This record gives sequence, C-alpha cells and structure tokens, in this order.
Amino acid sequence: MQPDLVISPDFSLRSVNTFGIDARARAYLRVTQVGQLAQVLADPALAAMPRLLLGGGSNIVLTGDFDGLVLHMAIEGRELAGDAGAGDSGSVLVRAGAGENWHGFVQWTLAQGLGGLENMALIPGTVGASPIQNIGAYGAEVKDLFHSLSVFDVASGALRTMDAAACRFGYRDSVFKHADGAGLVIVDVTFALPRAWAPNLKYAELAQELAAGGLAAPTAQQISDAVVAIRRRKLPDPAQIGNAGSFFKNPVVAGEHCAALLAAHPALVHHRQADGSEKLAAGWLIDQCGWKGRSLGAAGVYEKQALVLVNRGGASGAEVLALARAIQADVLARFGVALETEPVFI
Repeated sequence: MQPDLVISPDFSLRSVNTFGIDARARAYLRVTQVGQLAQVLADPALAAMPRLLLGGGSNIVLTGDFDGLVLHMAIEGRELAGDAGAGDSGSVLVRAGAGENWHGFVQWTLAQGLGGLENMALIPGTVGASPIQNIGAYGAEVKDLFHSLSVFDVASGALRTMDAAACRFGYRDSVFKHADGAGLVIVDVTFALPRAWAPNLKYAELAQELAAGGLAAPTAQQISDAVVAIRRRKLPDPAQIGNAGSFFKNPVVAGEHCAALLAAHPALVHHRQADGSEKLAAGWLIDQCGWKGRSLGAAGVYEKQALVLVNRGGASGAEVLALARAIQADVLARFGVALETEPVFI
C-alpha cells in the first residue's frame, strides 16, 4: 500500500524552525515513510519544484519565503541493530530514523546501557540532521561514533548505504553540505557504541561540573546529566526564545597567529590541536567586541552566551543575517579572525 501523500499548500514554517522566523513554503510534506519520497519524484508537478529538506529546523535561518516543496523528515524508529567487532574492542550498533529527536535518542541509548553519545546530550535537532552538521560538544563529534547511514538518492530513486569515508566528515561539515551531496536524503543513521566504554572528560568545564557533584568515576548517564545542566544554564530554550544554538564555528588559526593574539590578549581562550594549530572560542571573541546582550532590530545576542543569536520577537531572517555580518566584521577588525556561521541561510 502506498503511503499517504498529503501536500499542504502555502504552509507557515514558523513552527518548524527553532528561530521562530515566520516564512512560508509554497508546498509542505511531512515525510514519515521512505515511499513518500519516491511518490514525490513520480509526480511531475512536485518533482519539478525546488526542494528544501528540513529536520528539526534547528540549524537554518529562513531569510524569506520558500517557493518550492519543503520535505520535513519525520521518519521514526529506534533499534539495536547488531554488533561490530568482537570482545571489548567491539561495538553495539544502534539505528534510528531520520526524524527521531536527537536528545531523545541519546537518552534511549543510555537506557540500553550504552555509552558514547552522552557528551552530545541536549543538542537540538534530529538524528537525520546530526551527520549533516557533524554535530559535536564537549570533546565528542558524531563522526567518532558513526557507523553508516541510509540515503534516498533523488537522482536514481534508489536507497543506498554510506560509510564514514563517503560522508566526508569535517569540523561541522560533511558531503551533505556540498553540491555532490545535495540530492541525498538521509532516512536513518547507525552508530557504533563501544562495549568497553570510557568517560570523555577532556573538556575542563565538564570535568569541573562532575567534580563539583563529587563524581570521581561518573557513569555515562551522570555525564549526560552534567552536560544537560551546563547547557541549560548557558543556552536559551528554543521553546522560550527563538534561536539556532551555537551560531558561529569556533575558528581554527595557525599557532603563530594565536601566539600574536595571546601577546595582546593574555586571557584569550584557545585549545591546541594535534597539528599545532589553535582552536579559538568564538564566544569569547564576540564577547570582547561588546556584542553580548546587544541587538539589531528584533535579532540579538544572548545575554548569557555570546555565541548564540536569538529572536527577541518577530525577527526576520534579514535581521538575523545583518546581525551576524556585523559581528563577523567586528571580530575580523579586532582580532584578524574570520568567523564562519553554523546555520544554513535559506
């Protein structure tokens, strides 16, 4: 039986983007089964429309109405999917549909007694969007636990599997953010979680949070709880104030550039990388430029974390973009560092 193909015309996207920007789509489809994607391609009128893939809407900024078809990926399902490797060096495979809530999935894996994803608790968005951005937090990234994913190839109309190499993961990057990945629709993702779990406490802030709670040998669930507590203190809830989480990538600069900056700014927050380069804290740079708590129109910088831009009520995508560009210009002028945005502008 063919799944229902319920197309909503002139659809408001305000409720499906965490910035709460009021833009409209010419047509909208909530995709709950892979077969619906094939049906879209089989319909000449729908197939001819420009398409926008939408997950949790937590990594986009809508700068205007979308004159095309929005495919809102809502495929659900979570399962233990077998084993990879043998003994303590092996992993347990877990699979989730693209539409599953990311934080809910992380908590489900912990309930199965499986650690690995706990440092990335409470990151907004869906499982299907997680490899697109190669999301990460507190010293962990999706690529570290990734096994494979399934995609619907719009060009061929076929399902296929992709491994980590095919996904071309980078810092907040993957093939899906580039032209040759634009026609690939992620329908599920499989992770390999280690049987022999060990805590990842390389980030001082997380280690300090656990130490303050008297947790010298924390469990994966306790690490998740600590991450959630930190994030809730620092970051606004999109249900209360529109935002897309961290708005700028932490820039990576040459060691020499970092040394020069340290000479002028001894409090500069930096983390040395394996290749000798230095990752700087974008939030610190923005804060030093005086942007924390400021606004341009209805778009502003969050009072508790300069890395987060917020919708103070009725902000347009154009206002968010103008604010982001003003911040980038000030950071470049003061520190000689170019900030890249994390969200995608549509």
